[in-house]
Order: sequence, then C-alpha cells, then structure tokens
Amino acid sequence: MRFRSLISLLFLLFFTSSAYARLVSLHPSSTDLISDGVNGEPLINSRSIIKTVVSAEEEACEQTYGFMPCTKTALGNVFLILVYGFLMFTAATYLSAGSELLLEILGPGIVGGLFLPMLGALPDAMLIMVSGLSGDAATAQTQVSVGMGLLAGSTVMLLTVIWGTCTVVGKCDLRDSIAVNNQDTKGFHLKDSGVTVDVWTSYAARIMAISVIPFIIVQLPQMLDSTSGRHLALLVALILSVLMLISYCVYQVFQPWIQRRRLAFAKHKHVISGILRHLKQHALGRLLDDEGQPDEHVIRRLFETIDANKDGHLSAAELKALIIGISFEDIDLDKDDAVGKVLQDFDKTLDEKVDQEEFVRGIKRWLIQAMGAAGPSGPGAGPRTMKYLDHFHVQTKREHALLGDDDNGENDEESGEVADPKWVTIKAALLLLLGAAIAAAFADPLVDTVNNFSAATGIPSFFISFIALPLATNSSEAVSAIIFASRKKIRTASLTFSELCGGVTMNNILCLSVFLAIVYLRGLTWNFSSEVLVILIVCLVMGGFASFRTTYPLWTCFIAYLLYPFSLGLVYILDYWFGWA
Repeated sequence: MRFRSLISLLFLLFFTSSAYARLVSLHPSSTDLISDGVNGEPLINSRSIIKTVVSAEEEACEQTYGFMPCTKTALGNVFLILVYGFLMFTAATYLSAGSELLLEILGPGIVGGLFLPMLGALPDAMLIMVSGLSGDAATAQTQVSVGMGLLAGSTVMLLTVIWGTCTVVGKCDLRDSIAVNNQDTKGFHLKDSGVTVDVWTSYAARIMAISVIPFIIVQLPQMLDSTSGRHLALLVALILSVLMLISYCVYQVFQPWIQRRRLAFAKHKHVISGILRHLKQHALGRLLDDEGQPDEHVIRRLFETIDANKDGHLSAAELKALIIGISFEDIDLDKDDAVGKVLQDFDKTLDEKVDQEEFVRGIKRWLIQAMGAAGPSGPGAGPRTMKYLDHFHVQTKREHALLGDDDNGENDEESGEVADPKWVTIKAALLLLLGAAIAAAFADPLVDTVNNFSAATGIPSFFISFIALPLATNSSEAVSAIIFASRKKIRTASLTFSELCGGVTMNNILCLSVFLAIVYLRGLTWNFSSEVLVILIVCLVMGGFASFRTTYPLWTCFIAYLLYPFSLGLVYILDYWFGWA
C-alpha cells in the first residue's frame, strides 16, 4: 500500500513538472503581430502582452535538477513541502524496515552498533548536507539555516513531544517506585502512575548528555567574543564529533556483551541473596554475633546440614540441590551456571568441592557484602537484626529487573526463526537502497521548497525546518517509539527511551559532523548561538533527569512538553530581540 502511494506521488510530481506552457519570446521578430493561426491575419500586437510575459518570468522559480516542480506561491510551497515531506518519511520508513530485517538476520553487534544508528540518521544527514552544498558560498550561508533548523528541531522534538507522549501512553501503576507491567489502574495520577526503564537507558541518557560537548567547543569563540579562533574551534569540534561517533559505534558493538556480563553478575547476586535468606531461615542461631560479626559456629552447623553424605565436603550436586530447594521463581536461572559461580566463590583449592573452611570464609564474605550494600543508614544495619538481608534481597531483585532480562520470556512473541534468510537479506538490501535513493533524490528539492516558502511568507527558514522537517524525517521513529511504549512493560519502555536517547546522540555527533564539515570546508560563518543554546538546554535537562533515575512519574511529561514551546520562544527572543548570532 505504501509502495503504491509512493508511485502515485512520483507520477503526480512528474506531471506537475511537465505542465509548463510555451512562453512567447520577448524579442519581437520581423513582425510585431501574432497570427490567429488560421487565416494568417494578425490579431494581437505582441507588445501588448510583453508586460504579462515579464510578470510571468519574474515569478518563475528555479527548478531543482532542471525538472522538479517549484512555485513562488505560499500555498504551492505548502503542497510541495507535504509531498516532499511524505517522500522523506517514506525513505525513513524503508530504511527502518530494512534495518530491522538486517538486524533479524545478522543480530546485534556490528549491525546494531554501526549500521542501524547511521541509517536511522541518514535522512537528516542528507538534508543537512544538501542545505550547505547548494550554490555558491553566499547561497549556502542562507540555506544552511535549514540544516541547523532540522538538527535542532529533530533533537527538541524527540526529547519533548515524543518523550512526553511515550510517558503518557506507556504509563503503568507505580509500586515501590517501580512500574508494574500491564497494570494501569491509577488513571492519570501524576505521582502513582508512570514508566520504569532499565539502567541501560540511564547510560544512554548520560552518553546523550556527553554528546553535546562539540556544540560547546564550537560555541566557545562566540562566548569569549573572539573572532580569531572561530575557524580553529570548528576544526576541533569536527574532529571531536567524528571521534565521538567512532567511540559510540564501538560501544554499541560491544554493548550487548557488556549487558550480558552485567546481567549474569546480577543473577549471581540474586543467588547469593537467596542462599543467605535460606540459611537465615534454617539457622539454629543468629548468623551474626553480638558484635555484628559473622558467627562461625552457626555457619559450621549450617554446613553440616547441607552436607548430605557427611563427607566433610559440599559437591556440585549438593550445591545444586540447595539452589533447587530455594526455588528462584522470579528469575530465569540456569541452575548449573549458578552452581559453577558458587564454586568459583568458595572453592579456592580448585578441587571442585567446598570444604568446611572454604564454606565458612565464603559465607562470611557474602554476609559482609550484604551488610555493605545496606550501608550505615540502611534498614536493620545493627548487629541484633537480620533485616539487612531482606534489604539486600530487595536491592538485588530491583537491580536484576532494571538490567532488563531478555531471557524471561517477555519477548517470546518477537522471537522465531527467519523463514528464508537469503530472501530476507535481499529484501533488506532493496529496502535500504530504495530508502537511501529516495532520501538522496528529494532532500535537495525539499530544502529549496523550504527556502521558497520562507521567501513567499517572510517566515525565517529556520523555524519552518525546525517545526516541519522533523515531522517528515522522524515520523517513523516516533510512531515506532509510541507503539513500543504502549505495550506497558519495563522492557519495551526501556527500548523506547533508549532509542530516543540514541537518536539524539546520533544527531549530536553524526549530523553535527556533517554540518561542521560543510561549514568548515566551505568557509561559512558559524552564527547559530541561540540554536546551540536550545540544544544544550533540552539535552542537559532531559539527559540529566534520565541519567540518575529509572522511573519517570507521569508529571514528568509536562516538563518534556513545555520544553518545546520554550525552545521556539527562546530562539525567537534571542535572535530577533537581542540580535544573537
């Protein structure tokens, strides 16, 4: 259906571009009269229509590629912006669909780390590139504001309108500051309803906040009121943004491996917590003495109860029986892997058995670790209570949940074998090529149309590109994020907000790299102080907020929503009231 709509639009553009009548020459020939074409009799003096022809040529516009339709009227440009915008949206959709298919075949790692982030930012990068490459330097200086408007508009829209909407549609009931999956009974309660994300989303938000450093560097000469160092600042910011892009892609490549390691460690802590709670319940005395130190006598008696064959050693089978008896139902636990990690903690002689002394030393380490996790102000930190074990258990359970366990069956509906890998690979390649071709072909006409609309209405091209172009280039990403958030699960909410942070990060490094390269190589003037300030404010506010918390109550959506009109108003005031440049 989308493909038929694309074909229809292309035919519409073709016929529109072909609908030009032949103009009468302004230079009179041997006769100044125009024949009626039948009897050869002169009817109209050619000089009488010269004014009309001159007026038509004054209103003529320059066609992109020499054949794309164009107009000088406001309504005509609105129509073309909608058409070209839909084509850019289609390109983004094809790139997104092809990327997902490629990820399905090849998995994360290099594909997820290198190609997908770049392909997602490709439409924006194309528009930014053509905005600064058109015409001579003077023309490029005028049109480059379209690229900056798109760059700022995409960042602001993702972190305000889309972020707030995802919070609203993804809200669940909050219990102990954690969202309950698929439970939304509190309505629009501002404090007891919201979303919870995993810690990886916090890391993504921190990376996003760090990615604004090139903006600060390129803005330093303006902040210091210096003109001599502007060209050098551009070069330094360009080099740094490219290095940050490479570093971010490398991190994305290894991030799945890091996540698996962190998740395995969290599961091991969960096993430690479960064993300590189990020992506490079956101990014939308190695990801590009156001075708050582990009671070795009690721990030795626990060893004797676990040692089923009374041989003075705990074998892997006896440890596995202990773990099975505890019944870790709230996590997907590999029992053999858990036994192996316990042996690593206890078995220092590497004989695949745990003797009594090794058991005592291991349990003492675990108890000290649990007391350290509670802290001096934690519940039950005193020596005469064991509530710190309950606190340690809750803490490890929360840590495991926030790491986002993909093995707990939540994504079974999304898993499955690929029917025909070869065909899926071909389809993915065709979608990627088609999306890239459409983005490359219609980026330049869209930029020209925005400038024509700006000239026809008197509205600065920055504001047009700030508001309209992100709707075209980020629509598929926005729809995907909202659909994911509406599933009302911690895992899908984490993916949603991580993708939003990742999209902004790519804007701040990939798209900015393209923009800085154009400004530097073409010798353009960097006069975007107000736009940079808006990007800094929005990224640091939302990035700082998401960096240090994993639960977003519903009231936080108002902060996101209000930042959008605030950004527009701030740019207008700084540029047109205070004359920032």
